[in-house]
Amino acid sequence: MKLLKGLILCVLACCCSTAELVENWKNPDIESYSPDKVLLVGMTSNKKARQQFEKQLKREYESRGIESVMSLEFFEPSFLLEKKTEEQLKTLEDSLIINGFDTILFTKVIGVEDKIAYKKYYDGYDNTYRRFSEDYLKYQDAFYNPDYYEEYTVYHTETAMYCICPTKERELIWKGYIDIMDPHSMSETINDYVRLVIVVLEEQQLINPVLLEDHINENAIM
Repeated sequence: MKLLKGLILCVLACCCSTAELVENWKNPDIESYSPDKVLLVGMTSNKKARQQFEKQLKREYESRGIESVMSLEFFEPSFLLEKKTEEQLKTLEDSLIINGFDTILFTKVIGVEDKIAYKKYYDGYDNTYRRFSEDYLKYQDAFYNPDYYEEYTVYHTETAMYCICPTKERELIWKGYIDIMDPHSMSETINDYVRLVIVVLEEQQLINPVLLEDHINENAIM
């Protein structure tokens, strides 16, 4: 199973995905983790994107028999728009425990970076230059032609899983850093991001995989 997940990660990295895993960390004291009830939090002021993101994560968790709740369904509408104190967040965690939650999956953007890259194969010149004139003609557009450059934006994001179990110290279970490369379609970006997060969580044994047999049985019932 680990080999299969590794291959899937390689495929995701090689295909035209807008989401790229930079690195991830798992608590070394936890070999595997099985949440019972998860609060899904996407920290963004874009309500439509937040709703779609949390909804897709909710679908993934519930397909594995794990109860999950979108923060939009649990929090007041103004929750993310107002600054919170440490005491208020402690009260929130206590409220979550009372309501049966044991896990929070928290996603946020931690940085934005504008980049400029040379466009590959800009013209028909051969890549091997035997004379100065050939080399100069190839790269002079760096100064004279704005089409020589390709500008794009990278969003640096972080998704973290926290245990808020009442019988344990509330601690970080897993954290993943993911770059979103030059997003143009909100739906495509969210699909890529959720798919990547789920594959990594499966690889780290923090969520159970959906077996192929389950899909076949569900389709047969439908």
